Amino acid sequence: MSGIPGDTGPAEDAALTRAAQAGDISALAQLLERHRPGMRAVALSVLGPGPDVDDVMQEAALVALRRIVDVRDPEAVGPWLRMVVRNSCRTLLRAAQRVEPKESVPLPSDGGTPEQILQTHALRDWIWEAVEALSPTLRLPIVLRYFSTGITSYQQIAEACSVPVSTVRSRLSQARSALAHTLTATAATAHEDVIRRTEASWQEVRETLAAAERGEFDKVVRDRYSADVSLLTGGRRLGGADLLLAGMDWDLTAGVRQRPLHVVAGRSLVIWEMELVNPPDDPDHCPPGVAWIMSLDGGRFNRVSLHHASRPESVPAPVAA
Repeated sequence: MSGIPGDTGPAEDAALTRAAQAGDISALAQLLERHRPGMRAVALSVLGPGPDVDDVMQEAALVALRRIVDVRDPEAVGPWLRMVVRNSCRTLLRAAQRVEPKESVPLPSDGGTPEQILQTHALRDWIWEAVEALSPTLRLPIVLRYFSTGITSYQQIAEACSVPVSTVRSRLSQARSALAHTLTATAATAHEDVIRRTEASWQEVRETLAAAERGEFDKVVRDRYSADVSLLTGGRRLGGADLLLAGMDWDLTAGVRQRPLHVVAGRSLVIWEMELVNPPDDPDHCPPGVAWIMSLDGGRFNRVSLHHASRPESVPAPVAA
């Protein structure tokens, strides 16, 4: 690889790290390979021998992909990678102590989302291309886990995918393994611009809601949705385009409005996370939010699965002394 010194140690680590931060996938793959023994030793010391070690190593590779741009001292990338492994181990151990895992993907200290991090550097295109190569059953949980903002815990993903939590764990493990393998096997390659695709989806969700306000949602459905589109919730098919139109009309008539909060846009999977704004005279008409999880076929949405956010539990008023 051009521009990488021939010596080993901190100097080469620094050169590889800078190349990876500039978007060179092969440089990141070399870093992971150089530090694999130390990373694995940390995982073994915390978890002991077993399959969890492989899961943690795969998780660490994905975290490194997302967060390599955050490394401020390129010569210290080895300790940073070992810290990533140690934190992943601790997350796994905390989850194992719970009956129903509720842990969410930790967000960066600046409050940004994993997707926003990906949009700040050239690696974003590679990871999306790798995600697109996954099977649909593996793609949805990995996208929810690492790219959505409100459906990241195992329990939430299980509800959105209508599968048991154990299945979510299994599918995430398989997806991480596939992505980690692709990371270590690939060289940097130019792919379709994810920022452009995401911006187009933001524009589309805004135009869709504006059209619904004007009473033109039926035109949007004709233009962008398949004639045999399926509307689902909880994994159960409720109906097709007629129900999609009726549902939007019911909400608007009741005074409910949707406000887009977050967009995930791939070639085959799009997620719109919305805030549901209820009318003042009926504040509990709808849950606080809904995610439109939509698959595409031939450029048209052919499947829309709605996942509603849970209402926060009400806190009893304090009893007067």
